[in-house]
Amino acid sequence: MSEYETLNVAHYVAPSIEMAEGPAPFLDWIDVKRLVVDKSYQRDISRAGAANIQRIADQFEWSKFSPVIVAPIEGGLFSIIDGQHRATAALLRGVEKVPCEIVHIDRARQAEAFAAINGNTTRVTPQAVYFARLTGKDQTAQEMEKILAAAGVTVARANRTLRDMKKGETGAVAALFKLKKLYGPETLISALQCVCQAGNGNPGFLRATVIEGICVALHRNIKWRESGERLLRAMDDFDFIQMWDLAIARRSSVPKVTAQDVVAELVTEHLSHAMSGKKKAA
Repeated sequence: MSEYETLNVAHYVAPSIEMAEGPAPFLDWIDVKRLVVDKSYQRDISRAGAANIQRIADQFEWSKFSPVIVAPIEGGLFSIIDGQHRATAALLRGVEKVPCEIVHIDRARQAEAFAAINGNTTRVTPQAVYFARLTGKDQTAQEMEKILAAAGVTVARANRTLRDMKKGETGAVAALFKLKKLYGPETLISALQCVCQAGNGNPGFLRATVIEGICVALHRNIKWRESGERLLRAMDDFDFIQMWDLAIARRSSVPKVTAQDVVAELVTEHLSHAMSGKKKAA
């Protein structure tokens, strides 16, 4: 038995926050047809997810099947908190009942649990975690939702190519939280507006690199950020396509220069001329 050892917490710091145990869960076998998915925060099954479901079904063994975490809802149904892929694979296999861990919590707590379980894994997109946090009434997520609403921006629920993005859509939700912390909500709102409320709305350019570069430029020049509509009109003729090409090219050719640095430089150069009323040199 030398290859086994007991759990050891000697190297960890005891939690200082009081534990919120909540109602104790219990285990039961539940008919797969009684399991449902809450679309307000659960992710759509992606191509990678579909491949994972097929893999689970092909290699189905109970020893590899952990209980699906569910919460009872109206109509004798159970909302899946974690285990959508496993449950779908079981249905594909023709399995009628699966083991479930049943927790009696409301919808907000279900979304909160989903985010907590999946937030630190690669199986769930940052967008899915964000919507789960919103459903769970997480304060930081609600603050971000207000920022996005003020800027006229929405978070795309699924990963899409930049060409498929619509005006005002972004998938850079993880970067948004970082930029809010670094530069504050006012600068982030202005940076987002510089993209989606200037020119033709510049669909596809609400990217983390672009947003961060504009935040840097506005943070260094607070008067531009506070100029409101004048700032947006100054960005009307800013060429985002050319900017992106230059950022990628310069990042590749100049050591230690990031694409964000180049974006910040080009935006600063453009606004220095546009906001002063001077014509930019060719």
